[in-house]
Amino acid sequence: MREGSLDAPTRHPIPWKDADFVDEEKLDAELRRAFDICHGCRRCFNLCDSFPKLFDLVDESKTGELDSVSSADFGPIIDACTMCDMCFLTKCPYVPPHEFNLDFPHLMLRARYAAHKKGQGSAMERQLTQTDRNGKIGCSASGMVNWASKCGNGLTRPVMQAVAGIDKDAALPKFNDKTLTERAVANPPTINTDAPAHGRKAVIYATCTGEFNNADLGMAARDVLARNGVEVEVVYPGCCGMPQLEHGDLERVADSAKSVAAELCQWIDKGYDIVAPVASCSLMLKFEWPLVVTDDENVKKLSQSTFDISEYVVDIANNEGMADGMQSVGGKVMVHIACHARAQNMGRKGADMLNLLPDTEVQVIERCSGHGGSWGVMKNNFDVALKVGKPVARDTAKSESTYVVSECSLAREHILQGVERVDGGKAADAWDAGDVQLQHPIQLLALAYGDK
Repeated sequence: MREGSLDAPTRHPIPWKDADFVDEEKLDAELRRAFDICHGCRRCFNLCDSFPKLFDLVDESKTGELDSVSSADFGPIIDACTMCDMCFLTKCPYVPPHEFNLDFPHLMLRARYAAHKKGQGSAMERQLTQTDRNGKIGCSASGMVNWASKCGNGLTRPVMQAVAGIDKDAALPKFNDKTLTERAVANPPTINTDAPAHGRKAVIYATCTGEFNNADLGMAARDVLARNGVEVEVVYPGCCGMPQLEHGDLERVADSAKSVAAELCQWIDKGYDIVAPVASCSLMLKFEWPLVVTDDENVKKLSQSTFDISEYVVDIANNEGMADGMQSVGGKVMVHIACHARAQNMGRKGADMLNLLPDTEVQVIERCSGHGGSWGVMKNNFDVALKVGKPVARDTAKSESTYVVSECSLAREHILQGVERVDGGKAADAWDAGDVQLQHPIQLLALAYGDK
């Protein structure tokens, strides 16, 4: 046996349909085995709050070892995991193929699924994962909803905190007045037939973020691809299920995977690539779905045909070359490489894409923002999320950047909220261009092409 592994980490399919997966005794035994390994290693102490909670629990126990820790105290450790996958990919020396076979995020997922099967967890938080339903409602009344959800609204945000558990100070996504697919149909792109990459075909999977919350992001991705000669369509078959994955609802994740894959594979069969403008969603399509739904050919095909938008643009640049016409965006750019982009093991494609901009200084932050999806906006988590993300916020405040972007729009807004709390930090909306939230690197490429 080797002490640690230098082999590339591999993941096993998630056997969530097996009875042993939710067996209380077997789950507890596996939690104890994993926690004992983590306690003895502690390499992951500076990642999410799960590990400090675990190590404090052990250190404050009677024996200072896991044997005197009650399993009833494991709940806060499980709840604190944001499923960013950074322990699995960047820290842990005991992930498969090492014989310890340790996959901490998927073990936390197993524990959450077991709790979900027993009907545990917050009913309100489950309602918040209904992204398609909530998105349609939010877009239909975007003016009122955006007013009600805005930070600083002393009338509505305390009520939301009391009823839904959403911290009154946490920034929430705005809603589009029109969905991304509606905007795309109303404003068809002009395909640049003189571009080197002309002949490519791609479908932009709108994602719930683009469809309901930031249509500018999806339109920027579409316009940059069209400017580069790509025949491009925008579709939205439904949410990828990341919010449900975070809460352990694997049945709904599987249902989403099957239905969305079936629709998107119709485009693949016509010769289209699938491009997602949100890193969490491309991660789901490429890596998580095949581990949850192992016997669906559409899911397998989709996994092999999906690209993150940054990855796809860099692929065009490396193979055909970019279309002419990009201008400097006029200033420094700070780009945050999101955890779910890093989890795709594709390199720093967001930074690589921004380096295509002429005469632009690009600074890179490659550390967790602390947000963790819907986890980071909840009352019990928001302050912890800011604490985890404080190094990123501090570096961003020092950067004096003109633009701050991230491959995760939620992470970007969370970072800027952290910047507001740093000495010398400025207001979060200082980096927005009027009503347009320049959240993602692709939006800066659209700006450089004059397509903002």
